[in-house]
Amino acid sequence: MSETSESLRRKIDGATELGSVVRTMKALAASSITQYERAVHSLDDYYRTVELGLVACLHQAGAAIYAEGEGRARSDRGGHGTVGAVVFGSDQGLVGQFNEVLADFAVKALSGMPGKKQVWAVGERVQGHLADAALPVTGNFPVPNSIGAITPLVGRILIEIDAQREQGEIVQVYLFHNRPKFGAVYEPVVQRLLPLDDAWRRGLAELPWPTGNLPEVMGSGEPTLQALIREYLFISLFRACAESLASENASRLAAMQRAEKNIDELLGGLNQTFHRQRQTGIDEELFDVIAGYELLFNGK
Repeated sequence: MSETSESLRRKIDGATELGSVVRTMKALAASSITQYERAVHSLDDYYRTVELGLVACLHQAGAAIYAEGEGRARSDRGGHGTVGAVVFGSDQGLVGQFNEVLADFAVKALSGMPGKKQVWAVGERVQGHLADAALPVTGNFPVPNSIGAITPLVGRILIEIDAQREQGEIVQVYLFHNRPKFGAVYEPVVQRLLPLDDAWRRGLAELPWPTGNLPEVMGSGEPTLQALIREYLFISLFRACAESLASENASRLAAMQRAEKNIDELLGGLNQTFHRQRQTGIDEELFDVIAGYELLFNGK
């Protein structure tokens, strides 16, 4: 059954309004990507400063480098213990396979690790996918909606991790998130956050000092070391969250671009149908006028 001109017009108006919403979401996603990418880049210099501070402490404190990172995780030597994981996903939809890809990656990686698992999900949607995979989710954090909201989130995660480690509940912590990738929208990655082990220490020891003078820590080295390790953990979590948010918006932008293309194609088809139907109606009216004129003319 053919559609009326009015029904076609309503569909065209609806598709046009939807296209306007999609274009707005595209602009917001593009703006957010730039914002979060700048936040990640702004961490580079600060991260380099923290690394150099740790190098200085390493030269002076020696084995004390393990005070914060490994001291509470020594129980791991007697057994595997519990593995903690923080998985950064999304609260909102329209992000394609963003949460599915990350959840599958995290489940596969954690299944290869011995010991019990304790997972914190950042985002309701990724929590659902983790639960579907029978991975126990201990807690859930809301996804930050701005750069300023990342810092409070990181603080809450650090408090939760510290509480669990103080109680001896977990001995290792891993971060899972999507990272922007050149030539692709994103890729899932994993980073070991704790404990700070020999490989981490050797990596610091290999970093060249930028000047010819040997570094020296003024005052007591232990509080300085603790503060620098705390900053290292903060930066790692902040970077993971910012990269996840940049990837989420990149995925949303790609989804909106696909939606915009589909809407344009739909509008093209609807407009063609509408104009064809309108032209058919005009032709029919002209034929009726001509037929009526001929009837009148022949009747005379």
